[in-house]
Amino acid sequence: MAKHRLLVIDDDADICTLLDRFLKKQGYEVDTAQRGSSAKELLKEHRYDLVLCDHRLPDTDSAQMLQHIKGISRETAVIIITGYSDVRTAVELMRKGAFDYVGKPLYPDEILMRIKDALAEGEGASQETPAKTKSANAPKPGPDYIQGSGAHAAGMDAHITLVAPTNMTVLITGDTGTGKEYVAKEIHRRSKRSAKPFVAVDCGALPKDLAGSELFGHVKGAFTGAVAEKRGSFEQADGGTLFLDEIGNLSYENQVKLLRVLQERRIKRVGGEKDIAVDVRILAATNEDLALAVAEGRFREDLMHRVNEFSIDLLPLRDRPEDIMVFAEYFLAKANDQLGKDVSGFDPKVRDLLMAHGWPGNLRELGNVVKRSVLLTTEGKVQLSGLPAEVISGSPLPRQADRNTPQAAFSDGLKGVSHSAEKQAILKALERNGFNKSRTAEMLNIDRKTLYNKLKSFGIEV
Repeated sequence: MAKHRLLVIDDDADICTLLDRFLKKQGYEVDTAQRGSSAKELLKEHRYDLVLCDHRLPDTDSAQMLQHIKGISRETAVIIITGYSDVRTAVELMRKGAFDYVGKPLYPDEILMRIKDALAEGEGASQETPAKTKSANAPKPGPDYIQGSGAHAAGMDAHITLVAPTNMTVLITGDTGTGKEYVAKEIHRRSKRSAKPFVAVDCGALPKDLAGSELFGHVKGAFTGAVAEKRGSFEQADGGTLFLDEIGNLSYENQVKLLRVLQERRIKRVGGEKDIAVDVRILAATNEDLALAVAEGRFREDLMHRVNEFSIDLLPLRDRPEDIMVFAEYFLAKANDQLGKDVSGFDPKVRDLLMAHGWPGNLRELGNVVKRSVLLTTEGKVQLSGLPAEVISGSPLPRQADRNTPQAAFSDGLKGVSHSAEKQAILKALERNGFNKSRTAEMLNIDRKTLYNKLKSFGIEV
Protein backbone atom coordinates (compact mmCIF):
# COMPACT_ATOMS: atom_id res chain seq x y z
CA MET A 1 0.00 0.00 0.00
CA ALA A 2 1.34 3.43 -0.98
CA LYS A 3 2.40 5.76 1.79
CA HIS A 4 0.13 8.66 2.66
CA ARG A 5 1.63 12.00 1.67
CA LEU A 6 1.31 14.90 4.12
CA LEU A 7 2.07 18.62 3.90
CA VAL A 8 2.95 20.65 7.00
CA ILE A 9 2.51 24.44 6.71
CA ASP A 10 3.90 26.47 9.62
CA ASP A 11 6.18 29.51 9.69
CA ASP A 12 8.05 28.10 12.69
CA ALA A 13 11.01 26.19 11.26
CA ASP A 14 11.39 24.19 14.49
CA ILE A 15 7.80 22.94 14.33
CA CYS A 16 8.22 21.99 10.67
CA THR A 17 11.41 20.09 11.45
CA LEU A 18 9.95 18.28 14.46
CA LEU A 19 6.77 17.26 12.65
CA ASP A 20 8.75 16.23 9.57
CA ARG A 21 10.96 13.89 11.59
CA PHE A 22 8.15 12.53 13.76
CA LEU A 23 5.71 11.84 10.92
CA LYS A 24 8.34 10.25 8.70
CA LYS A 25 9.13 7.85 11.55
CA GLN A 26 5.43 6.97 11.53
CA GLY A 27 5.70 5.92 7.88
CA TYR A 28 4.35 9.01 6.11
CA GLU A 29 5.86 10.97 3.25
CA VAL A 30 6.16 14.56 4.44
CA ASP A 31 6.78 17.95 2.81
CA THR A 32 6.96 21.22 4.72
CA ALA A 33 6.39 24.89 3.89
CA GLN A 34 6.79 28.02 5.99
CA ARG A 35 4.74 30.36 3.81
CA GLY A 36 1.43 30.05 2.02
CA SER A 37 3.06 30.88 -1.32
CA SER A 38 5.57 28.02 -1.09
CA ALA A 39 2.79 25.67 0.06
CA LYS A 40 0.77 26.54 -3.02
CA GLU A 41 3.73 25.66 -5.24
CA LEU A 42 3.99 22.25 -3.55
CA LEU A 43 0.26 21.72 -3.97
CA LYS A 44 0.70 22.25 -7.72
CA GLU A 45 3.39 19.60 -7.88
CA HIS A 46 1.98 16.89 -5.60
CA ARG A 47 -1.29 15.40 -4.45
CA TYR A 48 -1.55 15.33 -0.65
CA ASP A 49 -3.78 13.09 1.43
CA LEU A 50 -3.67 15.52 4.33
CA VAL A 51 -2.45 19.04 5.12
CA LEU A 52 -1.55 20.34 8.59
CA CYS A 53 -1.88 24.11 8.35
CA ASP A 54 -1.06 26.73 10.98
CA HIS A 55 -3.84 29.27 11.45
CA ARG A 56 -1.51 32.26 11.08
CA LEU A 57 1.06 32.50 8.32
CA PRO A 58 3.24 35.44 7.22
CA ASP A 59 1.49 35.91 3.88
CA THR A 60 -1.97 34.38 4.42
CA ASP A 61 -4.09 32.50 6.96
CA SER A 62 -5.66 29.08 7.30
CA ALA A 63 -9.06 30.20 5.94
CA GLN A 64 -7.54 31.22 2.62
CA MET A 65 -5.33 28.14 2.51
CA LEU A 66 -8.32 25.88 3.23
CA GLN A 67 -10.23 27.43 0.33
CA HIS A 68 -7.20 27.02 -1.96
CA ILE A 69 -6.57 23.40 -0.94
CA LYS A 70 -10.21 22.35 -1.33
CA GLY A 71 -10.35 24.11 -4.70
CA ILE A 72 -7.50 21.91 -5.92
CA SER A 73 -8.43 18.61 -4.27
CA ARG A 74 -11.71 18.03 -2.44
CA GLU A 75 -10.41 14.72 -1.08
CA THR A 76 -7.47 16.29 0.78
CA ALA A 77 -8.13 16.43 4.54
CA VAL A 78 -7.10 19.64 6.32
CA ILE A 79 -6.26 19.91 10.02
CA ILE A 80 -5.81 23.41 11.45
CA ILE A 81 -3.00 24.10 13.95
CA THR A 82 -4.18 26.82 16.29
CA GLY A 83 -3.66 28.48 19.62
CA TYR A 84 -6.54 27.83 21.96
CA SER A 85 -7.50 31.53 21.76
CA ASP A 86 -8.56 30.74 18.18
CA VAL A 87 -10.78 27.75 18.96
CA ARG A 88 -13.89 29.59 17.74
CA THR A 89 -12.17 30.36 14.43
CA ALA A 90 -10.99 26.76 14.08
CA VAL A 91 -14.49 25.41 14.64
CA GLU A 92 -15.81 27.84 12.04
CA LEU A 93 -13.21 26.53 9.58
CA MET A 94 -14.49 23.00 10.22
CA ARG A 95 -17.87 24.26 9.05
CA LYS A 96 -16.14 25.28 5.84
CA GLY A 97 -14.49 21.94 5.21
CA ALA A 98 -11.57 21.47 7.62
CA PHE A 99 -11.55 18.01 9.19
CA ASP A 100 -10.44 19.07 12.68
CA TYR A 101 -8.12 21.33 14.63
CA VAL A 102 -5.26 20.68 17.02
CA GLY A 103 -4.26 23.19 19.67
CA LYS A 104 -0.87 24.43 20.76
CA PRO A 105 1.26 23.38 22.49
CA LEU A 106 1.56 20.46 20.09
CA TYR A 107 1.67 16.92 21.44
CA PRO A 108 2.97 14.34 18.91
CA ASP A 109 0.54 11.62 20.02
CA GLU A 110 -2.42 14.00 19.72
CA ILE A 111 -1.39 15.07 16.21
CA LEU A 112 -0.90 11.45 15.17
CA MET A 113 -4.34 10.58 16.53
CA ARG A 114 -5.99 13.40 14.55
CA ILE A 115 -4.12 12.42 11.36
CA LYS A 116 -5.15 8.77 11.65
CA ASP A 117 -8.78 9.77 12.22
CA ALA A 118 -8.77 12.05 9.18
CA LEU A 119 -7.14 9.50 6.88
CA ALA A 120 -9.44 6.73 8.11
CA GLU A 121 -12.53 8.82 7.35
CA GLY A 122 -11.15 9.65 3.92
CA GLU A 123 -10.59 5.98 3.12
CA GLY A 124 -14.05 5.07 4.38
CA ALA A 125 -15.87 7.75 2.39
CA SER A 126 -17.40 7.10 -0.99
CA GLN A 127 -15.00 7.58 -3.87
CA GLU A 128 -17.89 8.77 -5.99
CA THR A 129 -18.98 11.67 -3.82
CA PRO A 130 -16.14 13.21 -1.82
CA ALA A 131 -18.26 16.01 -0.36
CA LYS A 132 -18.57 14.74 3.20
CA THR A 133 -20.86 11.92 2.13
CA LYS A 134 -21.39 9.50 4.99
CA SER A 135 -22.07 5.80 5.03
CA ALA A 136 -24.59 4.43 2.61
CA ASN A 137 -25.97 2.29 5.43
CA ALA A 138 -28.40 3.44 8.06
CA PRO A 139 -26.79 4.69 11.29
CA LYS A 140 -26.84 2.03 13.96
CA PRO A 141 -28.71 2.73 17.18
CA GLY A 142 -26.59 3.42 20.20
CA PRO A 143 -23.89 5.85 21.26
CA ASP A 144 -23.93 8.36 18.38
CA TYR A 145 -26.94 10.20 19.81
CA ILE A 146 -26.76 11.06 23.49
CA GLN A 147 -29.74 12.64 25.20
CA GLY A 148 -28.94 15.25 27.82
CA SER A 149 -30.58 15.43 31.22
CA GLY A 150 -32.19 18.88 31.09
CA ALA A 151 -35.55 20.21 29.96
CA HIS A 152 -34.17 21.30 26.58
CA ALA A 153 -32.85 17.80 25.86
CA ALA A 154 -36.17 16.23 26.84
CA GLY A 155 -38.12 18.62 24.61
CA MET A 156 -35.79 18.04 21.67
CA ASP A 157 -36.06 14.27 22.04
CA ALA A 158 -39.84 14.52 22.09
CA HIS A 159 -39.78 16.52 18.86
CA ILE A 160 -37.51 13.93 17.22
CA THR A 161 -39.92 11.17 18.26
CA LEU A 162 -42.86 13.07 16.74
CA VAL A 163 -41.31 14.07 13.42
CA ALA A 164 -39.07 11.06 12.68
CA PRO A 165 -41.82 8.67 11.39
CA THR A 166 -43.13 11.31 8.97
CA ASN A 167 -41.70 12.45 5.63
CA MET A 168 -41.64 16.11 6.68
CA THR A 169 -38.62 18.19 5.75
CA VAL A 170 -36.88 19.28 8.96
CA LEU A 171 -34.67 22.34 9.48
CA ILE A 172 -32.18 21.88 12.34
CA THR A 173 -30.72 25.13 13.63
CA GLY A 174 -28.01 25.91 16.17
CA ASP A 175 -24.49 27.20 16.63
CA THR A 176 -21.54 25.43 15.04
CA GLY A 177 -20.64 22.29 16.98
CA THR A 178 -23.99 21.80 18.72
CA GLY A 179 -24.56 18.37 17.17
CA LYS A 180 -26.93 19.08 14.28
CA GLU A 181 -25.73 16.10 12.24
CA TYR A 182 -26.17 13.75 15.23
CA VAL A 183 -29.78 14.89 15.50
CA ALA A 184 -30.27 14.35 11.76
CA LYS A 185 -28.92 10.80 12.06
CA GLU A 186 -31.22 10.11 14.99
CA ILE A 187 -34.25 11.35 13.03
CA HIS A 188 -33.25 8.98 10.22
CA ARG A 189 -32.68 6.08 12.64
CA ARG A 190 -36.18 6.47 14.10
CA SER A 191 -37.81 6.92 10.68
CA LYS A 192 -39.41 4.39 8.33
CA ARG A 193 -36.40 4.92 6.05
CA SER A 194 -33.84 3.66 8.58
CA ALA A 195 -32.91 0.62 6.48
CA LYS A 196 -32.08 2.87 3.52
CA PRO A 197 -29.09 5.21 2.98
CA PHE A 198 -28.30 8.27 5.07
CA VAL A 199 -26.16 10.65 3.02
CA ALA A 200 -24.75 13.87 4.45
CA VAL A 201 -23.43 16.73 2.32
CA ASP A 202 -21.62 19.75 3.77
CA CYS A 203 -22.91 22.59 1.59
CA GLY A 204 -20.43 24.96 3.24
CA ALA A 205 -17.52 22.95 1.86
CA LEU A 206 -18.87 22.68 -1.71
CA PRO A 207 -17.24 24.93 -4.34
CA LYS A 208 -20.01 26.81 -6.14
CA ASP A 209 -19.00 25.44 -9.53
CA LEU A 210 -19.10 21.82 -8.33
CA ALA A 211 -22.13 21.90 -6.03
CA GLY A 212 -24.54 20.96 -8.83
CA SER A 213 -22.44 17.94 -9.76
CA GLU A 214 -22.12 16.79 -6.14
CA LEU A 215 -25.85 17.10 -5.46
CA PHE A 216 -27.37 16.04 -8.78
CA GLY A 217 -24.56 14.16 -10.53
CA HIS A 218 -23.27 14.70 -14.07
CA VAL A 219 -23.00 12.95 -17.39
CA LYS A 220 -19.72 12.11 -19.08
CA GLY A 221 -18.23 15.16 -20.81
CA ALA A 222 -20.52 17.65 -19.03
CA PHE A 223 -17.49 19.78 -18.12
CA THR A 224 -13.71 19.58 -18.02
CA GLY A 225 -12.77 16.68 -15.77
CA ALA A 226 -16.10 14.86 -16.13
CA VAL A 227 -14.45 11.72 -17.53
CA ALA A 228 -17.29 9.42 -16.47
CA GLU A 229 -20.91 9.77 -15.44
CA LYS A 230 -21.53 10.30 -11.75
CA ARG A 231 -24.44 9.73 -9.41
CA GLY A 232 -25.05 12.71 -7.17
CA SER A 233 -26.04 12.73 -3.52
CA PHE A 234 -29.78 12.65 -4.32
CA GLU A 235 -29.44 9.41 -6.27
CA GLN A 236 -27.18 7.89 -3.61
CA ALA A 237 -29.78 8.68 -0.93
CA ASP A 238 -32.71 7.31 -2.97
CA GLY A 239 -35.19 5.68 -0.61
CA GLY A 240 -33.44 7.16 2.41
CA THR A 241 -32.46 10.52 3.85
CA LEU A 242 -30.31 13.35 2.49
CA PHE A 243 -28.85 15.69 5.09
CA LEU A 244 -27.88 19.11 3.74
CA ASP A 245 -25.59 20.70 6.32
CA GLU A 246 -25.12 24.51 6.20
CA ILE A 247 -27.78 24.84 3.53
CA GLY A 248 -27.50 28.63 3.69
CA ASN A 249 -24.20 28.42 1.80
CA LEU A 250 -25.75 27.10 -1.41
CA SER A 251 -25.46 29.43 -4.39
CA TYR A 252 -28.63 31.07 -5.70
CA GLU A 253 -28.54 28.89 -8.81
CA ASN A 254 -28.38 25.69 -6.78
CA GLN A 255 -31.11 26.97 -4.47
CA VAL A 256 -33.36 27.16 -7.55
CA LYS A 257 -32.44 23.60 -8.55
CA LEU A 258 -33.02 22.32 -5.01
CA LEU A 259 -36.43 24.00 -4.86
CA ARG A 260 -37.43 22.22 -8.07
CA VAL A 261 -36.35 18.86 -6.66
CA LEU A 262 -38.32 19.43 -3.46
CA GLN A 263 -41.42 20.33 -5.49
CA GLU A 264 -41.21 17.64 -8.19
CA ARG A 265 -38.99 14.95 -6.58
CA ARG A 266 -37.08 14.71 -9.85
CA ILE A 267 -33.48 15.67 -10.64
CA LYS A 268 -31.49 16.29 -13.79
CA ARG A 269 -27.78 15.54 -13.89
CA VAL A 270 -25.44 18.34 -14.96
CA GLY A 271 -25.19 18.11 -18.75
CA GLY A 272 -28.01 15.56 -18.85
CA GLU A 273 -31.34 15.76 -20.67
CA LYS A 274 -33.60 13.28 -18.89
CA ASP A 275 -35.29 13.68 -15.53
CA ILE A 276 -34.60 11.06 -12.85
CA ALA A 277 -37.21 10.36 -10.18
CA VAL A 278 -35.89 10.26 -6.60
CA ASP A 279 -37.54 9.28 -3.33
CA VAL A 280 -35.55 11.21 -0.73
CA ARG A 281 -36.38 12.81 2.57
CA ILE A 282 -34.57 16.10 3.15
CA LEU A 283 -33.13 17.17 6.48
CA ALA A 284 -31.33 20.52 6.47
CA ALA A 285 -29.20 22.39 8.98
CA THR A 286 -27.79 25.87 9.38
CA ASN A 287 -26.04 27.97 12.00
CA GLU A 288 -27.31 31.23 10.57
CA ASP A 289 -30.63 33.05 10.59
CA LEU A 290 -32.25 32.08 7.29
CA ALA A 291 -34.94 34.74 7.72
CA LEU A 292 -32.18 37.37 7.84
CA ALA A 293 -30.53 35.75 4.80
CA VAL A 294 -33.87 36.05 2.97
CA ALA A 295 -34.16 39.72 3.95
CA GLU A 296 -30.64 40.34 2.65
CA GLY A 297 -31.37 38.54 -0.62
CA ARG A 298 -28.95 35.67 0.00
CA PHE A 299 -31.55 32.92 0.37
CA ARG A 300 -34.83 32.26 -1.41
CA GLU A 301 -37.89 32.72 0.77
CA ASP A 302 -39.83 29.94 -1.01
CA LEU A 303 -36.96 27.50 -0.38
CA MET A 304 -36.78 28.51 3.28
CA HIS A 305 -40.45 27.61 3.73
CA ARG A 306 -39.94 24.32 1.88
CA VAL A 307 -37.10 23.14 4.13
CA ASN A 308 -38.74 24.48 7.29
CA GLU A 309 -41.84 22.29 7.47
CA PHE A 310 -40.69 21.44 10.99
CA SER A 311 -37.80 22.98 12.95
CA ILE A 312 -35.60 21.82 15.80
CA ASP A 313 -33.38 24.40 17.48
CA LEU A 314 -30.30 23.27 19.42
CA LEU A 315 -29.11 25.45 22.27
CA PRO A 316 -25.38 26.15 22.68
CA LEU A 317 -23.66 24.18 25.43
CA ARG A 318 -23.26 27.29 27.59
CA ASP A 319 -27.07 27.52 27.85
CA ARG A 320 -27.49 23.90 28.93
CA PRO A 321 -24.90 23.46 31.72
CA GLU A 322 -26.82 20.53 33.18
CA ASP A 323 -25.79 18.51 30.12
CA ILE A 324 -22.06 19.30 30.10
CA MET A 325 -20.97 16.39 32.28
CA VAL A 326 -23.40 14.00 30.56
CA PHE A 327 -21.59 14.66 27.28
CA ALA A 328 -18.17 14.78 28.94
CA GLU A 329 -18.69 11.28 30.35
CA TYR A 330 -19.78 10.06 26.92
CA PHE A 331 -16.69 11.56 25.26
CA LEU A 332 -14.53 10.04 28.02
CA ALA A 333 -15.87 6.53 27.33
CA LYS A 334 -15.46 7.05 23.59
CA ALA A 335 -11.86 8.29 23.99
CA ASN A 336 -10.99 5.36 26.27
CA ASP A 337 -12.22 3.00 23.58
CA GLN A 338 -10.41 4.77 20.74
CA LEU A 339 -7.12 5.25 22.57
CA GLY A 340 -7.03 1.97 24.46
CA LYS A 341 -7.05 3.81 27.81
CA ASP A 342 -8.83 3.16 31.11
CA VAL A 343 -9.27 6.66 32.52
CA SER A 344 -11.83 6.32 35.30
CA GLY A 345 -13.38 9.79 35.35
CA PHE A 346 -12.72 13.42 36.16
CA ASP A 347 -11.09 14.95 39.22
CA PRO A 348 -13.63 17.17 41.07
CA LYS A 349 -11.62 20.30 40.22
CA VAL A 350 -11.67 19.30 36.55
CA ARG A 351 -15.44 18.80 36.67
CA ASP A 352 -15.87 22.30 38.14
CA LEU A 353 -13.76 23.83 35.36
CA LEU A 354 -15.60 21.95 32.63
CA MET A 355 -18.88 23.25 34.05
CA ALA A 356 -17.57 26.82 34.23
CA HIS A 357 -16.11 27.05 30.71
CA GLY A 358 -18.06 28.92 28.01
CA TRP A 359 -17.48 26.30 25.24
CA PRO A 360 -17.53 28.55 22.16
CA GLY A 361 -16.97 25.42 20.05
CA ASN A 362 -19.82 23.59 21.83
CA LEU A 363 -19.87 19.77 21.71
CA ARG A 364 -17.09 19.63 19.14
CA GLU A 365 -14.77 21.59 21.43
CA LEU A 366 -15.80 19.58 24.50
CA GLY A 367 -15.13 16.33 22.64
CA ASN A 368 -11.68 17.50 21.58
CA VAL A 369 -10.77 18.69 25.07
CA VAL A 370 -11.87 15.42 26.69
CA LYS A 371 -10.12 13.28 24.08
CA ARG A 372 -6.92 15.29 24.52
CA SER A 373 -7.15 15.00 28.32
CA VAL A 374 -7.57 11.22 28.10
CA LEU A 375 -4.53 11.03 25.85
CA LEU A 376 -2.46 12.96 28.41
CA THR A 377 -3.73 11.00 31.44
CA THR A 378 -1.50 8.06 32.35
CA GLU A 379 -3.67 6.57 35.10
CA GLY A 380 -6.64 7.29 37.35
CA LYS A 381 -8.81 10.32 36.67
CA VAL A 382 -8.30 13.34 34.41
CA GLN A 383 -6.33 15.95 36.34
CA LEU A 384 -5.84 19.69 35.75
CA SER A 385 -2.63 18.94 33.85
CA GLY A 386 -4.72 17.32 31.11
CA LEU A 387 -6.75 20.45 30.38
CA PRO A 388 -5.79 23.30 28.03
CA ALA A 389 -5.00 26.62 29.68
CA GLU A 390 -8.13 28.46 28.56
CA VAL A 391 -10.36 25.88 30.25
CA ILE A 392 -8.38 26.19 33.48
CA SER A 393 -8.51 29.98 33.38
CA GLY A 394 -12.18 30.10 32.45
CA SER A 395 -11.54 32.43 29.51
CA PRO A 396 -9.72 32.39 26.16
CA LEU A 397 -6.03 33.18 26.15
CA PRO A 398 -5.10 36.66 24.91
CA ARG A 399 -4.10 36.68 21.26
CA GLN A 400 -0.82 38.46 21.93
CA ALA A 401 0.30 35.49 24.02
CA ASP A 402 -0.28 33.10 21.14
CA ARG A 403 2.67 33.27 18.76
CA ASN A 404 4.06 30.68 16.43
CA THR A 405 7.47 30.41 18.09
CA PRO A 406 7.05 28.17 21.16
CA GLN A 407 9.17 30.35 23.47
CA ALA A 408 8.09 33.72 22.06
CA ALA A 409 5.31 34.37 24.56
CA PHE A 410 7.75 33.97 27.46
CA SER A 411 10.95 35.43 26.02
CA ASP A 412 10.84 38.37 28.46
CA GLY A 413 9.52 36.44 31.46
CA LEU A 414 6.59 38.26 33.07
CA LYS A 415 8.06 41.69 32.37
CA GLY A 416 5.76 43.80 30.25
CA VAL A 417 2.81 41.47 30.68
CA SER A 418 -0.23 43.39 31.88
CA HIS A 419 -1.85 42.35 35.13
CA SER A 420 -5.02 41.26 33.31
CA ALA A 421 -2.97 38.90 31.10
CA GLU A 422 -0.56 37.71 33.80
CA LYS A 423 -2.80 34.88 34.94
CA GLN A 424 -3.15 33.67 31.36
CA ALA A 425 0.62 33.78 30.80
CA ILE A 426 1.26 31.75 33.96
CA LEU A 427 -1.33 29.14 32.94
CA LYS A 428 0.14 28.87 29.47
CA ALA A 429 3.64 28.42 30.91
CA LEU A 430 2.35 25.75 33.31
CA GLU A 431 0.73 23.90 30.44
CA ARG A 432 3.88 24.03 28.30
CA ASN A 433 5.90 22.60 31.19
CA GLY A 434 3.52 19.81 32.11
CA PHE A 435 2.50 21.76 35.24
CA ASN A 436 6.02 21.40 36.64
CA LYS A 437 6.36 24.50 38.84
CA SER A 438 10.17 24.59 38.86
CA ARG A 439 10.42 24.64 35.07
CA THR A 440 7.53 27.09 34.87
CA ALA A 441 9.23 29.51 37.25
CA GLU A 442 12.43 29.24 35.21
CA MET A 443 10.59 29.94 31.95
CA LEU A 444 8.88 32.99 33.48
CA ASN A 445 12.19 34.20 34.94
CA ILE A 446 10.82 34.28 38.50
CA ASP A 447 11.64 32.22 41.58
CA ARG A 448 9.43 29.39 42.88
CA LYS A 449 8.22 31.41 45.86
CA THR A 450 7.02 34.22 43.61
CA LEU A 451 5.26 31.72 41.38
CA TYR A 452 3.53 30.10 44.39
CA ASN A 453 2.41 33.53 45.63
CA LYS A 454 0.99 34.42 42.25
CA LEU A 455 -0.79 31.08 41.93
CA LYS A 456 -2.34 31.65 45.35
CA SER A 457 -3.39 35.23 44.52
CA PHE A 458 -5.05 34.08 41.30
CA GLY A 459 -6.73 31.13 43.03
CA ILE A 460 -4.98 28.61 40.80
CA GLU A 461 -4.62 25.21 42.46
CA VAL A 462 -2.29 22.83 40.61
